[in-house]
Amino acid sequence: MVKKTGKMYVFKIKADAKKVKLKGSWNEWKEEDMKLSKDGYFSKRKKIMPGIYEFGYLADGEWVIDESCNSVNSPFGGKNSVLEVK
Repeated sequence: MVKKTGKMYVFKIKADAKKVKLKGSWNEWKEEDMKLSKDGYFSKRKKIMPGIYEFGYLADGEWVIDESCNSVNSPFGGKNSVLEVK
């Protein structure tokens, strides 16, 4: 799920994984480590400039979209989540 808190966005996903990384078009798809909390969710807080972005999560190397967001087909045959930042 993606939630706006003030000027920050919180990306949060529950995954049965050892490592989860956030990737998005806001930074040319560079991997960003997410932190595992005690409740079993991986999360990452970010400030993102206005725009429409595609993103997803790498959970132990497997691409996962955010079910709380709209999605679009990716050029690689899968799907990407879409986030609009105003």
